[in-house]
Amino acid sequence: MFDVVTGGAGFIGSHLVDTLVAQGNEVLVIDSLATGRRDHIARHIESNKVRFIQMDLLEDGWQGRIRGADRLFHLAADPDVRQSAADPDPTFRNNIHATFRVLEAMRKNDVPEIVFTSTSTVYGEAAVIPTPEDYTPLEPVSVYGASKLSCEALIAAYCHSFSMKSWNFRFANIVGDRSGHGVITDFIRKLRANPGELEILGDGKQAKSYLEVHECVAALLYATGKARGTVNTFNIGSEDWIDVKTIAAIVMGEMHLTGTRLQFTGGDRGWVGDVPRMLLSIERLKGLRWKPQLGSAASVRLAARDLLAAPG
Repeated sequence: MFDVVTGGAGFIGSHLVDTLVAQGNEVLVIDSLATGRRDHIARHIESNKVRFIQMDLLEDGWQGRIRGADRLFHLAADPDVRQSAADPDPTFRNNIHATFRVLEAMRKNDVPEIVFTSTSTVYGEAAVIPTPEDYTPLEPVSVYGASKLSCEALIAAYCHSFSMKSWNFRFANIVGDRSGHGVITDFIRKLRANPGELEILGDGKQAKSYLEVHECVAALLYATGKARGTVNTFNIGSEDWIDVKTIAAIVMGEMHLTGTRLQFTGGDRGWVGDVPRMLLSIERLKGLRWKPQLGSAASVRLAARDLLAAPG
């Protein structure tokens, strides 16, 4: 099996590469290293188990290298929801335009399957919770969510027009080792700088689903290839949720901090485009006989421990 992974040196991408290598697959990683880190996959590169191209998908020169691939995992993206409200242009270029270029490269080089990492934010502020994959209307409240929904539409059009197949995975909050952003990383950084006080965006009551990254990768690979439709869409997340204030308590506990003052910025959301409540239905995934082994609190605790133990 010859797999291409865009964004394969990033947080989720590098864990995916670990698993693909362990399965004995031939792997090509394309990553600009704008947010990814080469050392996440360095051991695979040095052992010649992974071929690595350091290049931006908006540049030319990588396209012909994917010829002969059985499947392309498209994880490369601008992942910052908050920044997409401050400056939408990078989100458009790195998500929508880059995905178009990936699909064009697949079309021209006869790559038949794409696995795309989407997001729960395509649902916007859903009126149905847990939210199933067939929920409508899809009305994202962030530029990031809109960009991912646009990518899903492009992928569907290419699959139906050019005899491709796709698996789109709408993620809850994925956490764990190698993560470079998100609430746990933010809390650790803030508490290391000032253990006596922690700023929490919003009122701390925002409640969402969290899943540890190894479980996420396991679910993605388990479902990929099993469904038989042209476009196959699955939610991936835990079956419960946790609020931000509880996450803060878990992180402070793992850092052995007591007496830290919590300062809330106020409001029911942390930033423009934030969704205060999010819990995905994973009944479609469970119908394939897969379910997560960890809930949100356990995922957050394990992620905090891994991030605190990481060098640097």
